[in-house]
Amino acid sequence: MNALTVGDGAEPELDRAALCALLGLSDRLLDVYRTVVGRPGWGVAEIAGELGMTAAQVRACLDELAELSMLYPAEYSTAPVALNPEIGLAALLNRRESEIQSQQAQLAAARTEAAELAALYSAQQGRWGNQGLEQLDEITTVRARLTELAAQAQHELLSFMPGGAQSPEALDASRPLDEKSLAAGVRIRTLYLDSVRNDRATTEYARWLASLGGEIRTIPSLPVRMLVVDRSVALLPTDPQNSRAGAIVLKAPGVLASLVQLFEMTWQQARPLDGVVPSRPGKLTAQELELLKLLEMGSTDEVAARKLGVSLRTVRRMMAEIMNRLGARSRFEAGLLVSRADWM
Repeated sequence: MNALTVGDGAEPELDRAALCALLGLSDRLLDVYRTVVGRPGWGVAEIAGELGMTAAQVRACLDELAELSMLYPAEYSTAPVALNPEIGLAALLNRRESEIQSQQAQLAAARTEAAELAALYSAQQGRWGNQGLEQLDEITTVRARLTELAAQAQHELLSFMPGGAQSPEALDASRPLDEKSLAAGVRIRTLYLDSVRNDRATTEYARWLASLGGEIRTIPSLPVRMLVVDRSVALLPTDPQNSRAGAIVLKAPGVLASLVQLFEMTWQQARPLDGVVPSRPGKLTAQELELLKLLEMGSTDEVAARKLGVSLRTVRRMMAEIMNRLGARSRFEAGLLVSRADWM
Protein backbone atom coordinates (compact mmCIF):
# COMPACT_ATOMS: atom_id res chain seq x y z
CA MET A 1 0.00 0.00 0.00
CA ASN A 2 1.47 3.36 -0.98
CA ALA A 3 1.22 6.88 0.39
CA LEU A 4 -1.89 7.58 -1.71
CA THR A 5 -3.95 4.98 0.17
CA VAL A 6 -6.63 6.45 2.42
CA GLY A 7 -7.79 4.44 5.42
CA ASP A 8 -6.90 0.87 6.37
CA GLY A 9 -6.84 -2.21 4.17
CA ALA A 10 -10.60 -2.76 4.54
CA GLU A 11 -11.41 0.49 2.73
CA PRO A 12 -11.09 1.20 -1.01
CA GLU A 13 -8.07 3.11 -2.25
CA LEU A 14 -8.39 6.47 -3.94
CA ASP A 15 -6.92 6.57 -7.41
CA ARG A 16 -4.47 9.31 -8.29
CA ALA A 17 -6.98 11.54 -10.07
CA ALA A 18 -9.48 11.30 -7.20
CA LEU A 19 -6.82 12.16 -4.62
CA CYS A 20 -5.62 15.16 -6.63
CA ALA A 21 -9.19 16.40 -6.99
CA LEU A 22 -9.89 15.89 -3.29
CA LEU A 23 -6.77 17.71 -2.13
CA GLY A 24 -6.81 20.32 -4.84
CA LEU A 25 -3.27 19.36 -5.85
CA SER A 26 -1.90 18.79 -9.33
CA ASP A 27 -0.38 15.56 -10.63
CA ARG A 28 2.82 17.46 -11.33
CA LEU A 29 3.09 18.62 -7.70
CA LEU A 30 2.71 15.08 -6.38
CA ASP A 31 5.27 13.80 -8.90
CA VAL A 32 7.82 16.34 -7.65
CA TYR A 33 7.18 15.40 -4.01
CA ARG A 34 7.50 11.68 -4.79
CA THR A 35 10.79 12.34 -6.56
CA VAL A 36 12.16 14.41 -3.66
CA VAL A 37 11.24 11.57 -1.27
CA GLY A 38 12.47 8.80 -3.53
CA ARG A 39 15.66 10.53 -4.75
CA PRO A 40 17.16 12.30 -1.75
CA GLY A 41 20.04 14.52 -2.72
CA TRP A 42 18.70 15.32 -6.18
CA GLY A 43 18.64 18.98 -7.13
CA VAL A 44 16.35 20.94 -9.42
CA ALA A 45 18.17 19.88 -12.59
CA GLU A 46 17.92 16.15 -11.82
CA ILE A 47 14.26 16.37 -10.85
CA ALA A 48 13.47 18.32 -14.00
CA GLY A 49 15.27 15.77 -16.16
CA GLU A 50 13.49 12.86 -14.48
CA LEU A 51 10.01 14.33 -14.86
CA GLY A 52 10.44 16.05 -18.22
CA MET A 53 9.81 19.47 -16.70
CA THR A 54 11.63 22.78 -16.93
CA ALA A 55 13.69 24.05 -14.04
CA ALA A 56 11.21 26.91 -13.57
CA GLN A 57 8.31 24.46 -13.31
CA VAL A 58 10.17 22.36 -10.73
CA ARG A 59 11.00 25.45 -8.64
CA ALA A 60 7.32 26.52 -8.73
CA CYS A 61 6.30 23.10 -7.44
CA LEU A 62 8.97 23.17 -4.73
CA ASP A 63 7.75 26.59 -3.59
CA GLU A 64 4.17 25.32 -3.39
CA LEU A 65 5.27 22.22 -1.47
CA ALA A 66 7.16 24.42 0.97
CA GLU A 67 4.02 26.54 1.49
CA LEU A 68 2.13 23.31 2.25
CA SER A 69 4.83 22.43 4.84
CA MET A 70 5.80 19.33 2.85
CA LEU A 71 9.37 20.62 2.27
CA TYR A 72 11.84 22.59 4.36
CA PRO A 73 11.53 26.20 3.21
CA ALA A 74 14.87 27.07 1.69
CA GLU A 75 16.58 28.19 -1.47
CA TYR A 76 16.92 25.23 -3.80
CA SER A 77 20.53 25.73 -4.72
CA THR A 78 21.04 22.49 -2.83
CA ALA A 79 18.82 19.42 -2.78
CA PRO A 80 15.34 19.96 -1.30
CA VAL A 81 14.42 17.99 1.83
CA ALA A 82 10.97 16.47 2.30
CA LEU A 83 8.86 16.70 5.44
CA ASN A 84 6.28 14.20 6.64
CA PRO A 85 3.21 14.89 4.39
CA GLU A 86 0.81 14.32 7.27
CA ILE A 87 2.07 17.53 8.86
CA GLY A 88 1.41 19.73 5.86
CA LEU A 89 -1.63 17.95 4.52
CA ALA A 90 -3.48 17.90 7.85
CA ALA A 91 -4.42 21.55 7.53
CA LEU A 92 -5.35 21.07 3.87
CA LEU A 93 -7.50 18.05 4.70
CA ASN A 94 -9.20 19.93 7.52
CA ARG A 95 -10.02 22.78 5.18
CA ARG A 96 -11.38 20.40 2.55
CA GLU A 97 -13.43 18.61 5.21
CA SER A 98 -14.96 21.93 6.26
CA GLU A 99 -15.77 22.73 2.64
CA ILE A 100 -17.40 19.33 2.17
CA GLN A 101 -19.45 19.73 5.33
CA SER A 102 -20.58 23.13 4.12
CA GLN A 103 -21.57 21.64 0.75
CA GLN A 104 -23.46 18.86 2.52
CA ALA A 105 -25.35 21.43 4.57
CA GLN A 106 -26.20 23.34 1.37
CA LEU A 107 -27.31 20.09 -0.27
CA ALA A 108 -29.55 19.30 2.69
CA ALA A 109 -31.08 22.78 2.45
CA ALA A 110 -31.61 22.32 -1.29
CA ARG A 111 -33.34 18.98 -0.68
CA THR A 112 -35.62 20.63 1.87
CA GLU A 113 -36.45 23.40 -0.61
CA ALA A 114 -37.14 20.82 -3.35
CA ALA A 115 -39.45 18.91 -1.01
CA GLU A 116 -41.35 22.11 -0.19
CA LEU A 117 -41.70 22.94 -3.89
CA ALA A 118 -42.93 19.41 -4.62
CA ALA A 119 -45.51 19.73 -1.84
CA LEU A 120 -46.62 23.10 -3.23
CA TYR A 121 -46.92 21.62 -6.73
CA SER A 122 -48.95 18.67 -5.45
CA ALA A 123 -51.26 20.97 -3.51
CA GLN A 124 -51.70 23.20 -6.56
CA GLN A 125 -52.39 20.23 -8.81
CA GLY A 126 -54.89 18.96 -6.30
CA ARG A 127 -56.61 22.34 -6.18
CA TRP A 128 -56.86 22.50 -9.96
CA GLY A 129 -57.88 18.85 -10.09
CA ASN A 130 -60.79 19.44 -7.73
CA GLN A 131 -62.08 22.03 -10.18
CA GLY A 132 -61.39 19.83 -13.17
CA LEU A 133 -58.89 22.38 -14.47
CA GLU A 134 -55.12 22.37 -15.08
CA GLN A 135 -53.25 25.46 -16.28
CA LEU A 136 -50.32 25.09 -18.71
CA ASP A 137 -48.37 28.32 -19.20
CA GLU A 138 -45.37 27.32 -21.34
CA ILE A 139 -45.71 26.30 -25.00
CA THR A 140 -43.24 23.44 -24.44
CA THR A 141 -45.37 22.18 -21.55
CA VAL A 142 -48.48 22.40 -23.73
CA ARG A 143 -46.83 20.34 -26.48
CA ALA A 144 -45.62 17.74 -24.00
CA ARG A 145 -49.07 17.46 -22.40
CA LEU A 146 -50.71 17.25 -25.82
CA THR A 147 -48.47 14.34 -26.79
CA GLU A 148 -49.08 12.68 -23.43
CA LEU A 149 -52.87 12.96 -23.68
CA ALA A 150 -52.95 11.65 -27.24
CA ALA A 151 -50.73 8.71 -26.26
CA GLN A 152 -53.07 7.86 -23.37
CA ALA A 153 -56.18 7.68 -25.58
CA GLN A 154 -57.93 4.32 -25.51
CA HIS A 155 -61.12 4.91 -27.47
CA GLU A 156 -61.41 8.24 -29.29
CA LEU A 157 -59.62 11.44 -30.26
CA LEU A 158 -61.71 14.43 -31.37
CA SER A 159 -60.03 17.63 -32.51
CA PHE A 160 -60.68 21.04 -34.02
CA MET A 161 -57.73 22.33 -36.07
CA PRO A 162 -58.31 25.96 -37.08
CA GLY A 163 -55.56 28.08 -38.60
CA GLY A 164 -55.55 26.79 -42.14
CA ALA A 165 -53.01 24.49 -43.73
CA GLN A 166 -50.70 22.62 -41.38
CA SER A 167 -46.95 22.76 -41.92
CA PRO A 168 -45.27 19.63 -43.34
CA GLU A 169 -43.16 19.46 -40.17
CA ALA A 170 -46.25 19.44 -37.94
CA LEU A 171 -47.92 16.78 -40.08
CA ASP A 172 -44.81 14.59 -40.09
CA ALA A 173 -44.57 14.91 -36.31
CA SER A 174 -48.20 13.76 -35.98
CA ARG A 175 -47.84 10.66 -38.13
CA PRO A 176 -46.14 8.27 -35.64
CA LEU A 177 -48.57 9.09 -32.83
CA ASP A 178 -51.64 8.92 -35.09
CA GLU A 179 -50.47 5.62 -36.58
CA LYS A 180 -49.92 4.15 -33.12
CA SER A 181 -53.34 5.32 -31.91
CA LEU A 182 -55.17 3.91 -34.93
CA ALA A 183 -53.31 0.60 -34.62
CA ALA A 184 -54.52 0.41 -31.01
CA GLY A 185 -58.12 0.81 -32.16
CA VAL A 186 -58.54 4.49 -31.26
CA ARG A 187 -61.01 6.34 -33.47
CA ILE A 188 -59.57 9.64 -34.75
CA ARG A 189 -61.85 12.36 -36.06
CA THR A 190 -60.34 15.72 -37.03
CA LEU A 191 -61.98 18.89 -38.34
CA TYR A 192 -59.96 21.33 -40.46
CA LEU A 193 -60.94 24.51 -42.27
CA ASP A 194 -62.11 24.33 -45.88
CA SER A 195 -59.01 26.30 -46.85
CA VAL A 196 -56.80 23.22 -46.33
CA ARG A 197 -58.36 21.70 -49.47
CA ASN A 198 -55.93 23.85 -51.43
CA ASP A 199 -52.91 22.57 -49.51
CA ARG A 200 -51.22 19.51 -50.97
CA ALA A 201 -49.39 18.44 -47.80
CA THR A 202 -52.57 18.47 -45.72
CA THR A 203 -54.67 16.61 -48.29
CA GLU A 204 -51.96 13.95 -48.70
CA TYR A 205 -51.85 13.55 -44.94
CA ALA A 206 -55.65 13.22 -44.85
CA ARG A 207 -55.57 10.45 -47.45
CA TRP A 208 -52.83 8.66 -45.54
CA LEU A 209 -54.81 8.96 -42.29
CA ALA A 210 -57.98 7.74 -44.01
CA SER A 211 -56.14 4.71 -45.37
CA LEU A 212 -55.44 3.72 -41.76
CA GLY A 213 -58.99 4.36 -40.60
CA GLY A 214 -58.83 8.00 -39.54
CA GLU A 215 -61.56 10.48 -40.48
CA ILE A 216 -61.08 14.10 -41.59
CA ARG A 217 -63.71 16.65 -42.51
CA THR A 218 -63.61 20.36 -43.28
CA ILE A 219 -65.85 23.31 -42.54
CA PRO A 220 -65.62 27.05 -43.36
CA SER A 221 -64.76 28.10 -39.78
CA LEU A 222 -64.07 26.58 -36.38
CA PRO A 223 -64.70 28.15 -32.96
CA VAL A 224 -61.45 27.21 -31.23
CA ARG A 225 -58.50 24.81 -31.33
CA MET A 226 -59.45 21.76 -29.27
CA LEU A 227 -58.54 18.17 -28.45
CA VAL A 228 -60.92 15.84 -26.60
CA VAL A 229 -59.56 12.48 -25.42
CA ASP A 230 -61.94 9.60 -24.65
CA ARG A 231 -64.65 12.19 -23.85
CA SER A 232 -63.05 12.52 -20.41
CA VAL A 233 -60.36 15.20 -20.82
CA ALA A 234 -59.96 18.18 -23.16
CA LEU A 235 -57.13 20.55 -24.06
CA LEU A 236 -58.07 24.12 -25.03
CA PRO A 237 -56.01 27.29 -25.56
CA THR A 238 -56.00 29.87 -22.78
CA ASP A 239 -56.35 32.58 -25.43
CA PRO A 240 -58.12 31.44 -28.64
CA GLN A 241 -56.39 34.26 -30.54
CA ASN A 242 -52.90 33.23 -29.39
CA SER A 243 -52.16 29.52 -29.15
CA ARG A 244 -48.69 30.27 -27.73
CA ALA A 245 -50.19 31.88 -24.60
CA GLY A 246 -50.71 28.51 -22.93
CA ALA A 247 -53.56 26.07 -22.53
CA ILE A 248 -55.92 24.54 -20.01
CA VAL A 249 -56.71 20.88 -19.43
CA LEU A 250 -60.37 20.28 -18.54
CA LYS A 251 -61.78 17.22 -16.80
CA ALA A 252 -65.12 18.49 -15.52
CA PRO A 253 -67.82 16.09 -16.84
CA GLY A 254 -70.36 18.83 -17.54
CA VAL A 255 -67.91 20.88 -19.58
CA LEU A 256 -66.72 17.77 -21.44
CA ALA A 257 -70.27 16.83 -22.37
CA SER A 258 -70.81 20.30 -23.87
CA LEU A 259 -67.55 20.17 -25.83
CA VAL A 260 -68.37 16.74 -27.23
CA GLN A 261 -71.84 17.96 -28.26
CA LEU A 262 -70.24 20.98 -29.96
CA PHE A 263 -67.90 18.68 -31.83
CA GLU A 264 -70.69 16.34 -32.96
CA MET A 265 -72.85 19.23 -34.20
CA THR A 266 -69.92 20.72 -36.09
CA TRP A 267 -68.96 17.30 -37.47
CA GLN A 268 -72.43 16.81 -38.93
CA GLN A 269 -72.21 20.15 -40.76
CA ALA A 270 -68.74 19.41 -42.18
CA ARG A 271 -67.79 17.52 -45.34
CA PRO A 272 -65.20 14.75 -45.85
CA LEU A 273 -61.94 16.24 -47.05
CA ASP A 274 -61.77 13.93 -50.06
CA GLY A 275 -65.35 14.73 -50.98
CA VAL A 276 -66.31 17.47 -53.44
CA VAL A 277 -67.67 20.64 -51.89
CA PRO A 278 -71.11 21.05 -53.49
CA SER A 279 -71.87 24.37 -55.09
CA ARG A 280 -74.92 25.10 -57.18
CA PRO A 281 -74.91 27.64 -60.01
CA GLY A 282 -75.83 31.10 -58.82
CA LYS A 283 -75.33 30.24 -55.15
CA LEU A 284 -72.44 30.95 -52.84
CA THR A 285 -70.15 28.29 -51.42
CA ALA A 286 -70.17 27.47 -47.71
CA GLN A 287 -66.87 29.32 -47.31
CA GLU A 288 -68.22 32.42 -49.04
CA LEU A 289 -71.35 32.38 -46.88
CA GLU A 290 -69.20 32.04 -43.77
CA LEU A 291 -67.19 35.05 -44.87
CA LEU A 292 -70.37 37.12 -45.20
CA LYS A 293 -71.52 35.97 -41.74
CA LEU A 294 -68.22 37.00 -40.20
CA LEU A 295 -68.31 40.41 -41.84
CA GLU A 296 -71.94 40.86 -40.86
CA MET A 297 -70.97 40.20 -37.20
CA GLY A 298 -68.43 43.01 -37.41
CA SER A 299 -65.22 41.05 -38.12
CA THR A 300 -62.52 42.90 -40.00
CA ASP A 301 -61.02 41.42 -43.14
CA GLU A 302 -57.95 40.43 -41.07
CA VAL A 303 -60.04 38.61 -38.45
CA ALA A 304 -62.14 36.90 -41.13
CA ALA A 305 -58.98 35.74 -42.91
CA ARG A 306 -57.64 34.24 -39.68
CA LYS A 307 -60.89 32.45 -38.88
CA LEU A 308 -61.18 31.04 -42.41
CA GLY A 309 -57.52 30.06 -42.49
CA VAL A 310 -56.78 32.05 -45.64
CA SER A 311 -54.73 35.12 -46.50
CA LEU A 312 -56.03 38.68 -46.33
CA ARG A 313 -55.62 38.91 -50.09
CA THR A 314 -57.83 35.82 -50.54
CA VAL A 315 -60.58 37.31 -48.37
CA ARG A 316 -60.63 40.49 -50.44
CA ARG A 317 -60.61 38.52 -53.68
CA MET A 318 -63.50 36.36 -52.44
CA MET A 319 -65.48 39.44 -51.47
CA ALA A 320 -64.88 41.04 -54.86
CA GLU A 321 -66.07 37.87 -56.61
CA ILE A 322 -69.20 37.71 -54.43
CA MET A 323 -70.07 41.33 -55.22
CA ASN A 324 -69.46 40.77 -58.93
CA ARG A 325 -71.59 37.61 -58.97
CA LEU A 326 -74.44 39.35 -57.17
CA GLY A 327 -74.12 42.59 -59.10
CA ALA A 328 -73.71 44.45 -55.80
CA ARG A 329 -72.02 47.84 -55.67
CA SER A 330 -71.06 47.59 -51.99
CA ARG A 331 -70.55 44.99 -49.31
CA PHE A 332 -73.70 46.18 -47.56
CA GLU A 333 -75.73 45.67 -50.74
CA ALA A 334 -74.17 42.22 -51.17
CA GLY A 335 -75.34 41.28 -47.70
CA LEU A 336 -78.88 42.46 -48.43
CA LEU A 337 -79.04 40.51 -51.70
CA VAL A 338 -77.86 37.32 -50.06
CA SER A 339 -80.32 37.77 -47.21
CA ARG A 340 -83.22 38.33 -49.65
CA ALA A 341 -82.25 35.17 -51.52
CA ASP A 342 -82.36 33.30 -48.18
CA TRP A 343 -78.86 31.87 -48.77
CA MET A 344 -77.74 32.67 -45.24
